[in-house]
Amino acid sequence: DAPIMDACPSLKLICLTATGMNNIDLPYAKTKGITVKNVAGYSTESVVQHTFAMLLSLMNNIEYYRQYVASKEYSNQNLFTHIGKGFLQLSGRTWGIIGLGTIGRRVANVASAFGCKVVYYSTSGVNHTTDYEEVSMQELLSKSDIISIHSPLNEQTKNLIGLDKLQAMKPTAYIINVGRGGIIQEDALAQALKNEYIAGACIDVMTKEPLPIESPLLDSEIQDKIIITPHVAWVSDIALADLMKLTYQNVESFIHQQ
Repeated sequence: DAPIMDACPSLKLICLTATGMNNIDLPYAKTKGITVKNVAGYSTESVVQHTFAMLLSLMNNIEYYRQYVASKEYSNQNLFTHIGKGFLQLSGRTWGIIGLGTIGRRVANVASAFGCKVVYYSTSGVNHTTDYEEVSMQELLSKSDIISIHSPLNEQTKNLIGLDKLQAMKPTAYIINVGRGGIIQEDALAQALKNEYIAGACIDVMTKEPLPIESPLLDSEIQDKIIITPHVAWVSDIALADLMKLTYQNVESFIHQQ
């Protein structure tokens, strides 16, 4: 922020080891003549993989089945299977994407490979494609069985998903946020899960990180309906290696331009 930049009179370059730049006062940096460079694209495959890892774990009730076997209940039964909670199949469902940037498009590709019909809503109004059906926000909410968010946090997306939009979703639907915290109103999400307005949620980004211990998302009543991971979608081994390489290249190119 401005005080930190003011405290570093010799500062010429800020390198973000991330894609999002919302944590830097860019206009102030410009007035100080400070160059700000981010790293784009390094985590696409990592975030996409984590998106599906969370959803499939929740939809397939993996933790329930893992615990059933670990408890030795399965070993003590006579039947070869234990259906228990069962699980949902992705194929044939509608996947709605909010934010069709690089990550959103890649999620669309993978969702299609699973047999989903993909629809999308562009939060910027800039990203469009004829590969998938573009719909209004209201139509996306009402049609989709799964909704995943891949947008930056800005004036258009801050608090975008409130209680009204969650209530507009199918009661059997799941929502995923691997974009930015602050896009989904967390108290509304907890209420929607508690009241069964939606079936489940997968969250990797939060409004405040670390997630406050008093967060409504940690309510014991909804823990079987939500998976929260601590902002780790970007940290696959390959993504981290690429991040360091690209950050180094940003520093190197800046030095060569001086």
